[in-house]
Amino acid sequence: MKDYNEPSQETKNEWENDPDNWIWGMFYYNPKDKRSYFPKRIKEFGWHANYADPNYIIILLLLVAVIVVFIKYTR
Repeated sequence: MKDYNEPSQETKNEWENDPDNWIWGMFYYNPKDKRSYFPKRIKEFGWHANYADPNYIIILLLLVAVIVVFIKYTR
């Protein structure tokens, strides 16, 4: 079942192509876009992250914390 609040694919493409949604041309920041991750234009190159999504920020902080703990206790 599709969520009625979800924007169309055309709108998502417009957001991705809008230079105002990119910080320094490489960090995607769009509070209107609720996706945490979305595929790059060439899908084999991976995924982009939406830095405006609070879920992504939590995931990023947890990842950094795990890396710091790992480095601290493996010495």
